[in-house]
Amino acid sequence: MDYWKDDMVVFLIGCSFSFESHLMEAGVPVRNIEQKRNVSMYITTTPCSPVGLFDCPLVVSYRPVPSALVGTAVQVTQRYGAAHGPPVHIGDPHAIGIEDINKPDFGDSVVASDGDIPVFWACGVTSTLAAISNPKAELVITHAPGHMFITDLKEFSEE
Repeated sequence: MDYWKDDMVVFLIGCSFSFESHLMEAGVPVRNIEQKRNVSMYITTTPCSPVGLFDCPLVVSYRPVPSALVGTAVQVTQRYGAAHGPPVHIGDPHAIGIEDINKPDFGDSVVASDGDIPVFWACGVTSTLAAISNPKAELVITHAPGHMFITDLKEFSEE
C-alpha cells in the first residue's frame, strides 16, 4: 500500500499453468511438471501490436510435446482462450527468434524427450515486459514468472 496511487490500474493476466492439468488429463505429458521445474519462457522476435505506450516482442512459454500428441495439445488448449488458448508456434524455435532452447529468458530449462516437438504458447510475461520496457512507466508492480496472482480458485475454467 506504500506504493499505491489512486491513478494506478490493476491487470490480472491469465497463465498457461491453467491448462496444464487439462493436458495431463488428455494424456499429454507436461515435461516441466515431470521434471519439477518452472516452465521455460523466451522473448521472441515476434512483435506484439503496440497499444498506447506499450510496445514489446511476444514472450512465449515452451512445452515439449510428443509428436503424436501435438494435435491433442492444440485441441485441449484452444478451449481455454482466456488462459492463452492454442499454441502460437509449433516447431523450430529459431523461426521465432529463440537461439538456444536450453537457455530460457525466464523460468527453468526443460529437457525434451526423444520424439518431442517444441510447442509454444503466448505468455503473460509479455505484459510485464511491455510495462517494464516502457521508460514512461514510473512504477510497475508485477509477479515473478511462474508465481502468479493467488486466488481461492484452483484453476480457471471456461466451462
